[in-house]
Amino acid sequence: MNGPPLALAACKACPTAGYRLTRPRRAVLCVVAEATCPLTPAQVHEQARVRYPQVGLVTVYRTLELLAELGLVRRIHTEEGCHGYVSVAMGEAGHHLVCTSCHQAVEFPCTGLEETLAEVERLTGFSIQEHWLELFGLCPACQAGEGSGGE
Repeated sequence: MNGPPLALAACKACPTAGYRLTRPRRAVLCVVAEATCPLTPAQVHEQARVRYPQVGLVTVYRTLELLAELGLVRRIHTEEGCHGYVSVAMGEAGHHLVCTSCHQAVEFPCTGLEETLAEVERLTGFSIQEHWLELFGLCPACQAGEGSGGE
């Protein structure tokens, strides 16, 4: 589970960046830390209200943006075009496998991508500032028919 590392990282990163780790922020943080699949801001809000009923949707959006700025959560784009949020498990890796059946998201390291990005910059003249790499497919459980959407 990503919970404890994310919580510890947030406890250090928020004050260092000049932000308090308030009860509403903690509720949002706990929800994202415990999630096994990307959650939309509305889903985070719904689940965070169980922990802290006063948390507002605007606070959820602001907290998710803050956590993304601090590198503690990452946006995941889904097949539907909407985005969800997941905790960052491996620091700067930020590449995800997303199961198209059960929606589980797994972060993975991607070696060799730096060379590809450098080649794209050389060929196009662009200065690449950010990238996202998300791969979609079936997780082992769904391939075996054990997942919630497996055949």
